Amino acid sequence: MKNVLIVDDSRTSRRVLRDILERAGYKIVGEAVNGREGFDSYVKLQPDIVTMDITMPEMDGIESLKLIKKSFPDAKVVMITAAGQKEKMMEALKLGAAEFVSKPFIEESVLDAMKRC
Repeated sequence: MKNVLIVDDSRTSRRVLRDILERAGYKIVGEAVNGREGFDSYVKLQPDIVTMDITMPEMDGIESLKLIKKSFPDAKVVMITAAGQKEKMMEALKLGAAEFVSKPFIEESVLDAMKRC
């Protein structure tokens, strides 16, 4: 069973992701509401996979991805993108994001991305 950290400023998004992943047998070890908290939680929990929203207050997902990959080059980070974030997506891929999932979540896409990690 893989441990997952969910980083998203939207409570609804976190809940939907948690439901999808728990049903599929993933264990949610933590949730964070912005990139800074996401990085701190990653350091503390060392999950197998992180789902990282791109647009968040305080520190966005791109900055958090940079910090995580700098300290943990093997980290598996799945970026969560809303429509119209193509540039950010390309940047995240260059920085080492493992996969992408777009909102609104489609269960199959989420699970496919997780499996590919």
